[in-house]
Amino acid sequence: MADIHIDDFYRDVATIFLRLYAVFPRKCTLYVEDICGPDQPDEFGLHHPRFQAGFSTMVWLAEHGYLNFQETIRAEALDQVVLSQKAFLLLTSRSSLEPVMSTPADGLPPSVLEQTSSNITQLRSALREGSSIRIQKCVSYLLTHPPIGSH
Repeated sequence: MADIHIDDFYRDVATIFLRLYAVFPRKCTLYVEDICGPDQPDEFGLHHPRFQAGFSTMVWLAEHGYLNFQETIRAEALDQVVLSQKAFLLLTSRSSLEPVMSTPADGLPPSVLEQTSSNITQLRSALREGSSIRIQKCVSYLLTHPPIGSH
């Protein structure tokens, strides 16, 4: 049996990291529907389980020190959210995953080579590719490896 909810979790984590990285260091409002799509409440007005999982992923990342926020907006968004120092350093540090390059690395400037080996570049590439396995590998790597140079 496939654990689709875990694949969704990895995809949500990747999307959250990319959205927050794109506006760093500004604080923003992070809406669940921007992470996992629009809500489809049931006949009682309760959020769809997929929507609830997206919100729970945001809160889980905060509880584990990857993001900071001021308050929740119902169970639909986090307000004044920003990547933590831990997450920022992790995303900008070098990944030990195999770099993804569309062209050979020969002759590229060192700055370009360094950028292509960063965790954020790996994550962008995995999401763009859409491979659940690749997204899982990238996110698992991020959640199990502290940023290089951290204590």
